[in-house]
Amino acid sequence: MSDAPPNIKVLVWSERTEPEDVYPVGINGAIAEALNSTLDITAETACLADPNQGLADFALDHIDVLFWWGHQKHGDVTDKNTDRIAARVRDGGMGFVPIHSAHYAKPFKAVLDAECGLGSVRGDGKPEKITVVAPDHPIAKGVQDFVVPETEMFGEPFAVPEPDTVVFRSDFEGGEWFRSGCCWQVGAGRTFYFRPGHETFMIMQQDTIRMILQNAARWAAGRT
Repeated sequence: MSDAPPNIKVLVWSERTEPEDVYPVGINGAIAEALNSTLDITAETACLADPNQGLADFALDHIDVLFWWGHQKHGDVTDKNTDRIAARVRDGGMGFVPIHSAHYAKPFKAVLDAECGLGSVRGDGKPEKITVVAPDHPIAKGVQDFVVPETEMFGEPFAVPEPDTVVFRSDFEGGEWFRSGCCWQVGAGRTFYFRPGHETFMIMQQDTIRMILQNAARWAAGRT
């Protein structure tokens, strides 16, 4: 009989406004594919159009980690679902991994009790240099400094509580910089915000990004 722990159960949520020519199965589908390529993570997807917005109690109560991507329809997420997610993180110990424009997602703002605004944004498709600033953190395992060839720029200040750990920093050609991988312990749960993930560029298919997503699921679930 195996003593291995059960697989980490992940729900990957997206509003599904991402363009199909870039993400045919959605960003949530691309993230789930990256997670399911491992032996220790089992990921399913949900979206805004699902019953109860894919966030019913039975969906949230049986997962270890919720990944979240949103962009155009933050306001459509109900207050009831927002409160449910925040409670599952703070009181239930669920991990939470908001991606890119999910810095404005209602659940992320509720979990951190913060505005989560940006200093600047520029959608010019220029490169992003990502530096590992906490190499000993589990989310950085196996990750070296790398470049995202095409992306949307976010610039500081980032209106969030001081992270427990900043794992990654991004630098852009215009001189802007951003804390692009931030960790918080919020009540009983762990939250990791990851900046890369603009929907018009094929970022989630990048091998290093996929590795970080896998590491993030393990850390947010409390397995590392």
